[in-house]
Order: sequence, then structure tokens, then C-alpha cells
Amino acid sequence: MYPDFPEGAPCWADVRLPDVEAGKRFYGDLFGWTFDEGAGAERGFYTGAYDEDRAVAALAPGGRGWTVYFAVRDAYAAAGRVVSAGGHLVSGPVSDGAVATVALAAGPDSAVFGLWQAGSHQGFERTGAPGALCRAELRTPDAGLSDTFYPRVLGYPAPLPDGATPSDLRVWRPGSAAQAGPGVPEVSRRAVSGWNARFLPHLGSADLAATCAEALRLGGQVRAAPHPTPYGPVAVLGDDQGAVFAVCAA
Repeated sequence: MYPDFPEGAPCWADVRLPDVEAGKRFYGDLFGWTFDEGAGAERGFYTGAYDEDRAVAALAPGGRGWTVYFAVRDAYAAAGRVVSAGGHLVSGPVSDGAVATVALAAGPDSAVFGLWQAGSHQGFERTGAPGALCRAELRTPDAGLSDTFYPRVLGYPAPLPDGATPSDLRVWRPGSAAQAGPGVPEVSRRAVSGWNARFLPHLGSADLAATCAEALRLGGQVRAAPHPTPYGPVAVLGDDQGAVFAVCAA
């Protein structure tokens, strides 16, 4: 069963890799994912990943690394908001039959993200568990710029909470309290110097130390060892082809 994704919620993620078969071995061993046979050239050789037979991500050939997609009711209208707010479109919007209408965009902070107008493919079938997306975090060196852009595009509350500064960790809860039901991941924004702005998917792990050790065994990297955050311990990893993601306690 799909979570009910309100506007602005992280609803899907994929990783573009030079070698999809190698990616299947890495993520299959790391998280226990299984994979479908993959689509043909007409859909970019898109390969679905599953945890306990529920869709959790996809792999495809290319070199962009991980992309997080956000639910929108109208991808064309959202694409217009991207441009009017100072971002630009990387590709799309394009409709894949009745499956979904999708666009890739970049904010003025240069973080790449996706817009996902669901059709028959609603997005994640499993969230908030080991091997599934728990949250998406925007890491940016320019928090003020991001705090202006993403509320305009994705409908997040624009004003900072009372007493907060742009350097503080900020949590954007998509939709209203009534809409943000079970299984809807949160979005956080963290001001981090020395990073190019990016959305970092946080995938669940039952044992962060063991996941880090397994990533190293599989040829990946530990970019940041497990460390405390306001929402629990997190580690930042790279897969064996350099795509960066985070793992968090779940």
C-alpha cells in the first residue's frame, strides 16, 4: 500500500550509475533489495528496487548519482514555479504514458531534484524502515537562498520558526498536519559549508555500524562515520561507483 503523499513530500528516489548491474550487486547486498527485470530502452532501462516486494527505489544508467523526487499535483505548473523562483529545468516535464509525469529541476543553489506527478506509479510503497527512505535532507552552503526557493516551489512554510536563524537545522513538513499521515517522509534543510548543494536521501538501517562495514566490504566509502543528529544517528556513505547517500537508524 502506498503512503498518501501530499504536495512537496519526498515520494520517490533513483540512482543513476555507470554500471547498473554493479549497482544491483552493491545495493542488493547492502540492503537486501531485489530487482525487477528492468524496462527497455524506451524507458531508459529503468530498474525497480524492492524491499519485501515493496518498491523502494530505482536504478538507471547514467552518472548523476541519487535524485529525490517530490510529489506535485501538476508537474507543468510546478516546473513553471521552478523557473519563476530562480531555478531551471534540467529535463521535462515528460509523461510516461499513464505511469507518471516527471521533471528534473535545479534550484538557484544548484541542487538537483525531481518533480513527480503520480499516475499509476504513486512512488514509494515502503518508507521509514530499514532499506527504505526515511527522510530527505537538503545540504546547502546557502540556507537563505534555499529557504526562499523551495517554499515557493514545493509549498513549504516560508517564515523561519520564532527564534530560528538560517544556520539552524530546519524541518519542512509537507502538506498540512492532516495530510502528513503515516509513511510520509520529512524534508530537512541543513546549512553545511564545503558541500555543493544536494538532496541527500536517508535510507534506514537497523545497525549503522554494520551497514558502514558492509559498504566498505562491497567497495564503497564511509564519507562520515555514524554521528548524532537531532533526529537520531546518521552516517554518510558512497557506493562503489561514487553515488553519495546517507543511512539513518530505523
